[in-house]
Amino acid sequence: CIIYSTQINAIASKYSGAALLQKKLKDVEPIIRIEDVDGARLVLDFAEEIERMLGSKMKSVKRLADTAEDADLYHEYNASLQFDYFNALLVNTMDEEGNFIELGGEFPLEENEHFNKLSVNTLMSDIQVPTNVYNKDPNILNGVYMSEALNDIFINNFQKDPTLTWQYFGSSSGFFRLYPGIKWTPDANGVVSFDCRNRNWYIQAATSPKDIVIVVDVSGSMKGLKMTIAKHTINTILDTLGENDFVNVIAYTDYVRYVEPCFKGTLVQADLDNREHFKLLIEELHVKGEAKVKKAMKESFRILGSLCNQAIMLITDGAMEDFQSVFEEFNWPDKKVRVFTYLIGRDMTFSENVKWIACNNKGYYTHISTLADVQENVMEYLHVLSRPMVINHDHDIIWTEAYMDSVVTHSLLLMTSVAMPVFSKKKETLSHGILLGVVGTDVPLLEVMKLAPRYKLGAHGYAFLITNNGYILAHPDLRPLYSDGKKLKPKPNYNSVDLSEAEWEDTEDSLRTAMVKGETGTLSLDVRAAVDKGKRPLFLKNEYFYTTINETPFSFGMVLTRGHGQYMFFGNVSVEEGLHDLQQPDLSIADEWTYCETDIDPHHRKLTQLQAVVRYLTGKEPDLECDEILLQQVLFDAVVTAPLEAYWTALTVDEGMESAFLGTRSGLMRVIRYAGSEKRVGKKFLTPVDKENLFTVDHFPIWYRMAAENKPGQFFFYVPHDDINKGVGKFFGEIDGSVMAQLLKSGLFKRVTLYDYQAMCKNAHHHTSGARPLLSVLKMYPYFETYRFLLEFNICGLWHNDYVVDAHRQKKVELMQPCNTEYPGFMYDTSIRETNSIIKCGRCQKMFVLQQVPNSNLVMLVVQADCDCLLNSFEHNATVKCNRMKSQKIRRRPESCHAYHPHENAKDCGGMDSLIIFLNLYVFLVPVRLLIQDQ
Repeated sequence: CIIYSTQINAIASKYSGAALLQKKLKDVEPIIRIEDVDGARLVLDFAEEIERMLGSKMKSVKRLADTAEDADLYHEYNASLQFDYFNALLVNTMDEEGNFIELGGEFPLEENEHFNKLSVNTLMSDIQVPTNVYNKDPNILNGVYMSEALNDIFINNFQKDPTLTWQYFGSSSGFFRLYPGIKWTPDANGVVSFDCRNRNWYIQAATSPKDIVIVVDVSGSMKGLKMTIAKHTINTILDTLGENDFVNVIAYTDYVRYVEPCFKGTLVQADLDNREHFKLLIEELHVKGEAKVKKAMKESFRILGSLCNQAIMLITDGAMEDFQSVFEEFNWPDKKVRVFTYLIGRDMTFSENVKWIACNNKGYYTHISTLADVQENVMEYLHVLSRPMVINHDHDIIWTEAYMDSVVTHSLLLMTSVAMPVFSKKKETLSHGILLGVVGTDVPLLEVMKLAPRYKLGAHGYAFLITNNGYILAHPDLRPLYSDGKKLKPKPNYNSVDLSEAEWEDTEDSLRTAMVKGETGTLSLDVRAAVDKGKRPLFLKNEYFYTTINETPFSFGMVLTRGHGQYMFFGNVSVEEGLHDLQQPDLSIADEWTYCETDIDPHHRKLTQLQAVVRYLTGKEPDLECDEILLQQVLFDAVVTAPLEAYWTALTVDEGMESAFLGTRSGLMRVIRYAGSEKRVGKKFLTPVDKENLFTVDHFPIWYRMAAENKPGQFFFYVPHDDINKGVGKFFGEIDGSVMAQLLKSGLFKRVTLYDYQAMCKNAHHHTSGARPLLSVLKMYPYFETYRFLLEFNICGLWHNDYVVDAHRQKKVELMQPCNTEYPGFMYDTSIRETNSIIKCGRCQKMFVLQQVPNSNLVMLVVQADCDCLLNSFEHNATVKCNRMKSQKIRRRPESCHAYHPHENAKDCGGMDSLIIFLNLYVFLVPVRLLIQDQ
């Protein structure tokens, strides 16, 4: 072991150039100054930057809303309007004779770096219309014509704020105006199912927070197509809910039952996870018995109790009982709970009863006879709930939770949207509270987090954002994707991951509670950080700093680790000297970091960060906005590390040496490749594909973080993820479980419990799911005299896949669902330098000897392989899903609520009669308004 230690350390010293770098740092020590990092001040500075950025997006949306409302005010509805517009699905489409088809004229498109490299038209917006909406319906044509006024504002907003991405107007009639304009791609079936009114930004902006009980009739008369329509109606209602809403689903015949018994007698948060859970249960509903709606309505009123919008959604094919007494007892005269009724099927026998319920409880009645009717009829309830807000002209600006817009932009990047409702300002329709639609824009969360630069936070530090409900918007430990075969897909609950599931050491929810309440403060925690896809545990002392982002529902948090996160050091070098060394071929800087802002001026967008820095420092691009502190640090690092390039180049390379590299806190990397890509084992290591080993927005490289915690003066040996070959990089317990068990028993390794609350497991049943075994032990090969192992000090007992637990063992991809898992890591006791032992296995025995490799994080293990010793696997099941979904952690609902207005016209409650009354009112009042204008 001593001989091996000498050899391996000699190789590491020679090819790393560590001694040369240490000497160079010693030489420049007099010009280095060290400063403490003031976390309390820094978190406020970062929050202020984020607030300024998000504020500019809100101003852009406000301009869109004002313009749309004014355009509608001066637009006269024309039932026979003829108007050609650019339909996003049809643009640039020609017929067989080479002429552009109707609504599909010439629409210039050009690839744009800023818009995910999609082909767009930055001079014009275009219109998307769902397949189930007639694209030349008079309501569509009038709305599109009216909203043409938004084109100039879209362009003007983009000129004022070039960091803006997509801007849009979603109309209550169903069309979607998008800027910049694009060519819309239908799905594999040639259908455009996207409906802007189903999007979270639309629904949240259109209504206040909602408490909803969905009551569905599952009596015998609902069999067949009726039940299919009813299920689709429930799913559509669920799709209109978000994390600020609460919901439950009750099924009734002659008795009442909750579709999820776990949620009996309460409402649960309508986050994505809970909504998807309800959908699974609704698929299992079966019809039988006789319908008794009275008990179901009583139960619904009992569990409602919100201070904002409360509603009951009754889905039935008829109501025969005397139900008036229920409303007299629970809802009249104030009618705080609105009742919306959906009559299912073609039979209209009980239509008057069902309509009466809605009209006498400030709700809305619709008749749904086919599956195609569901979407439009469900959307009506949103317009009713929005009436008080519309009448009062309360323009609440809303921010959504994190989501991926894979439909429009085909992107798997997380973003948030800011949106605002657009109202009719026409006096003659004021009491009807007409919502024209919603305007909004998207904000990539990656761009927001760039405002909290990594270099200021240290090797283990990071920043994160959460919503008012405690859900993560951005966090380096958020893993929203999982592998489905060869494809990466969003997890079903990717945007309802609670802060407590990433910061699981916050066992008392102290950090989460303070942030949800919008407080400013600091907190210290001792944490077990699981790094390198959960394989390696680190013990750290973290200082958390947090504050609120004003005018938004978000809170911002920041972590500094005691030690590396407490200090920053600075050294001055000349720009000329730094520039020379910065432009050497072995040097790169973190392209995800913002050394210079390249997104403001379109001419800068194709520049890499290194190109931008060089052009700024040489005076070629003096208008670039650059981080002067970071530039100073990267120039200093370039000069100090420059001698290594010549040193590495001059070395005589031994066979098997692939590369040498270094990284600095300023995001600078120097890499020299001794072997061509075709000969390298680590083909992905230190490439943009392997982001774990590069400087990114979220984290410092894994090797950097691990080495930073290594004992000073020692070499840290690390196996990159793609270099697993013949057992290299595997957990030793999988190679020889009997020896690993003995090492644990002797105290050489200590077991550390780690958790993953974002795992994906095989879908055994919708209530529970199994995780893979925590420790798998494979047979040893008994054909060699001895085994020699080099082990890392800190190893993990689970080859912990970042995306899917146990998926790689399946011959076919099974349906996966979110689950919680617990797994072990193992920490080496460095005070024990060597040990040996004999393990008895039935009639034979084997001996092993273990010794530390000095000045490294390795131990050498020699095992005599005279016999096999098999251990049983340890099984571990994921937590029961019910407990997680039912848990009601503290949350902060939006302060504004618009549930009541005295001037609301509640008589407009659905059915043909109210529609005719409304249309007559609209037609006869138009000339009156024109007459007033003429005067």
